[in-house]
Amino acid sequence: MAKPATRPFEAVRFEAMRSAAASTPSAAGARRESQPPARAIRPGAGLAAVGLALALLAGAPAGAVPIDFFCITNNAASQCAIGEAQLAVELTDEGAGQVRFTFTNTGAQDITISEVYFDDGTLFGIASVLSGAGVSFVQDANPPDLPGGNSISPPFNVTAGFLAEATPPPASNGVDPGEWVAIIFNLQGGGTLANVIDELADGTLRIGIHAISIGTGEGSESFVNVPVPEPATALLLFGGLVAIATRRREAKRR
Repeated sequence: MAKPATRPFEAVRFEAMRSAAASTPSAAGARRESQPPARAIRPGAGLAAVGLALALLAGAPAGAVPIDFFCITNNAASQCAIGEAQLAVELTDEGAGQVRFTFTNTGAQDITISEVYFDDGTLFGIASVLSGAGVSFVQDANPPDLPGGNSISPPFNVTAGFLAEATPPPASNGVDPGEWVAIIFNLQGGGTLANVIDELADGTLRIGIHAISIGTGEGSESFVNVPVPEPATALLLFGGLVAIATRRREAKRR
């Protein structure tokens, strides 16, 4: 499925990112090699960074942190496009040393989340699996490894016990459009939501999704999360967007 044409806001967002990068030392050396191609970042990623920045400026917790995904298997470009457009995770603080990853499927195209996987980080173990209406997920998964996970560098290595799947048949009990499943994790002693965000930013923690029944066929694809902007980067991006918007308003008044 062809992706929609880039909106004017995207040009503003990337201009702001370039401005921020020009005034900030490069962190490329600290990133893991499995960074997504530019096409994998949806328009909402810039808005998410702005939301995170506003929360930080207000001195409040970031709240729900949206996480997008990019395709790693590329069995079919149309299937990858559907998954990248519709699949996401929201990370929230549950309190009492726990965080919640809510997997969502938002869109009109057929695609089903059948398994989810986690690779490393300060997570201690799955506390519970919550299934929305029409969904039935349990801890553990078959296959036990993210399909195609060895195709990225470094390979996606599922941490023991950090996985969940739809009960059979997965095409009926997985996460279809409009549905959700949530995985609540206990954190290692002293771990916080901020630690998890940092690890999602530098690649220490990665999330994988295996999706089936994509589009008009029975194809499948695997996806890995797009790194979450670090707080400092989010603030720089927000500042850049504000500066650009101010310059454009002044230009219109002239």
